[in-house]
Amino acid sequence: MNSGPTVRELGEFALIARINRGRVQAPDVLVGPGDDAAVVGAPSGRFVVTTDMLVQDRHFRLDWSGPGDIGRKAIAQNAADVVAMGAVPTAFVVALGCPADTPVAFVDELADGLWAEARRAGGSIAGGDLVRSPLLVLSVTAFGDPAGREPVLRSGARPGDVVAVAGVPGRSAAGLAAFVAGRADEPEMIDVVAAHRVPRPPYRAVLDLVADSGIHALTDVSDGLLADLGHIAELSGVAVDLDSATLRDPLLDPVAAALGGEPLAWALRGGEDHAFAATFEPNRPLPPGWRAIGSVGPGHGVTVDGAAWSGSAGWESFSAETGE
Repeated sequence: MNSGPTVRELGEFALIARINRGRVQAPDVLVGPGDDAAVVGAPSGRFVVTTDMLVQDRHFRLDWSGPGDIGRKAIAQNAADVVAMGAVPTAFVVALGCPADTPVAFVDELADGLWAEARRAGGSIAGGDLVRSPLLVLSVTAFGDPAGREPVLRSGARPGDVVAVAGVPGRSAAGLAAFVAGRADEPEMIDVVAAHRVPRPPYRAVLDLVADSGIHALTDVSDGLLADLGHIAELSGVAVDLDSATLRDPLLDPVAAALGGEPLAWALRGGEDHAFAATFEPNRPLPPGWRAIGSVGPGHGVTVDGAAWSGSAGWESFSAETGE
């Protein structure tokens, strides 16, 4: 970590004031940091809410990611869940646990990352908490405005639908493989390593959808394409078949050649790109930013080129041994 004054030396309240100094809240944050709780507007009379947690050495490593990267990642994974419901992110509440000897400069960079991604998603940091912890822990709660629209659920897929994706699944998983192999600094790894450090969910591909876009079901791809489409298949009572050729990403080929990896496995099982997967009404053009990758039919489960995929379908918190 950086040198300089530590959190212990500055103190909790001075650090909180430092983090919030000069920040401008999003319009729906009516009362931000400084009172007992934030006040967030709900223009539609309701809001979408989600929460997620990142734990040091489980979801990120300090020798792989900088504090700004960690902050952006923490917001992105929550903002993507809000957007996956068809809602606009408005406010984020962040709880940070860190050791007392954490440099203040580290927290400064972390806060800048949190704010940068919150702004990119359309919201702001409305408040939170700061506690002493033996390691770095970030817990984010995100709020979103449905903007008068009905939430787009995982349960709406219908036989005949087109399965489509916004974003490029697999790059974050390839970046993780580069880190594990100790080859993250090699030139061909630059893009995938960046994708792993800081996911960039394509928020606008969802938020720009018009009312008659024909979307039936939607999910954030956080645990892997197979796993998350599996949730759509289960909750909708349908089968999903993916076309492996549509998932090819030329950027992954040199990475796979260097590492001995399998690009298709990265695309199917890697989830931290925070792409979006959806099913759309057939026989009509897909909206901008979306590409077809498969189809929905009667039955259950997810197949690839008509066959079951062998092995893990993606990330699972209590069975996976490693992960950032």
